[in-house]
Amino acid sequence: MPEPIVQIKDLVVQYGARTILNGVNLDIHKGESLAILGKSGCGKSTLLRHTIGLSRPASGQVLIKGHDIATLDEDSRIEVLKKAGMLFQSAALFNSMTIGDNVALALREHTELEESTINIMTNIKLDLVGLSGFHDFRPAQLSGGMKKRAGLARALAMDPEILFCDEPSAGLDPVVSAGIDNLIVSLKKAFKMTIVIVTHEMASVEIIADRIAMMHEGRVLAVGTMDELKSLGNPIVDQFFNREPDAEEEDPRAYLSSITGSA
Repeated sequence: MPEPIVQIKDLVVQYGARTILNGVNLDIHKGESLAILGKSGCGKSTLLRHTIGLSRPASGQVLIKGHDIATLDEDSRIEVLKKAGMLFQSAALFNSMTIGDNVALALREHTELEESTINIMTNIKLDLVGLSGFHDFRPAQLSGGMKKRAGLARALAMDPEILFCDEPSAGLDPVVSAGIDNLIVSLKKAFKMTIVIVTHEMASVEIIADRIAMMHEGRVLAVGTMDELKSLGNPIVDQFFNREPDAEEEDPRAYLSSITGSA
């Protein structure tokens, strides 16, 4: 495997007395597409937020290209993260701005490029995601899939080496979801990016991922290709891949009785 571009070492995250991530270790290799899988509440999105420096851990390290982003000063952290793009689950566009201004925001904030050059680069990114001609539209005028594409264009604005995606297919119909997934794959090949995607959609994983990191109760349970994980014989991994419900979910009435003592 190529050298790790992201290294997560013994990462611990706590919210009050509750431990959300409990000693996570994970290497993400340059040029790969890694999917982070797991049931709701297992810590996937929390891991992503700490990987991109939005929150600081209780302990442990997140190294991006060898730099521990939790210990860097603000200016140094921003410099490292300029080469990391983020596609948020809700697209997180600024409703008061046009789509073009949303995409151009990072270029205006972090470069000294002429406005004419920024406009050219913005239009190129919009064209890449299939939104040519939508520069002057507002987010409220776009469909859910188009918003995701606009969010992706913004994530690509600074030509990132790493693209992080939080549930890129969430809330979209299967056809639109497949279009977003295939777009991410095409962009990865074109720009030779490293892709990190948090998702629970197996269809997206099959299209995008080279490797999978399966999380469970705040830890990385297993890492490998889909075939490797399926061959482990791990009951938690098998339950997820086979879409098997938890025991208490098979009969909600029986579960309710067990916790209330009612008949």
